[in-house]
Amino acid sequence: MIKIAIYGKGGIGKSTVTSGISAALALRGKRVMQIGCDPKTDSTINLLGGKTPPPILQYLQEHGRPKNLDEIARTGFGGVTCLEVGGPTPGVGCFGRGMLTAFELLEEMNAYAVYKPDVVLYDILADIVCGGIAVPMREGFADKVAIVTSGEKMALLAARNIILALRNFADRNYAGLGGLILNRRDMPDEVERVEDFAHAMDTKILGVIPRDQAIHAFEEQGRTVVEGDRSLPTSERFFGLAETISSLVLGKPPVAADLSAYPPFAM
Repeated sequence: MIKIAIYGKGGIGKSTVTSGISAALALRGKRVMQIGCDPKTDSTINLLGGKTPPPILQYLQEHGRPKNLDEIARTGFGGVTCLEVGGPTPGVGCFGRGMLTAFELLEEMNAYAVYKPDVVLYDILADIVCGGIAVPMREGFADKVAIVTSGEKMALLAARNIILALRNFADRNYAGLGGLILNRRDMPDEVERVEDFAHAMDTKILGVIPRDQAIHAFEEQGRTVVEGDRSLPTSERFFGLAETISSLVLGKPPVAADLSAYPPFAM
């Protein structure tokens, strides 16, 4: 079982990227579990036709411990097991502690043994890199971390902070950095900006997702672009990224994307 934590600042497109990877992996015959770690609980919405699973933290608060996993998990496109952590009551509690509570519940209920995923993807909001946000990096949760970014200043700043947090925890056997995923905003020289950033941070760009109206059109229908039309060039990007992501913890070094294939502006 491969466990990948996908981080990035709010609004950068983590859920779009994570769900696209999940859908692509599922179509390649992998059993996938996607766990949304964002209080908005919208990570898996495009794998579930516009619906969301009951958030785990809210379920615990309202109903207590679930009797079985079917009460908190839903099956999405391609058989992807979809879960949402949810968030603590606003102004009360810590989101990092809430994530730990949800993860421990899944382990206690033998979720990984029940669903037998080949790949687990955590979709994690990381605007503020506090100790709680480091929970999925801990030994036993994620094996590798991928960071979604654009060429925008604030996105790169968030990516830098996540990388520094990872390196601060390096001596604790936490998850290691797999690389960056560029979710394009079509800024001038955006690929070059992110490539320079990756070089400065001693990492690689694992894949590039173009700014494509097809993504948004299918999301309006509650679907990923991979589900909507797997023959599109953007869907092919997700298939390639899925292959790269799934190889991160198989003893292979991160493979950098071939950036010569990406012109300065949208295709």
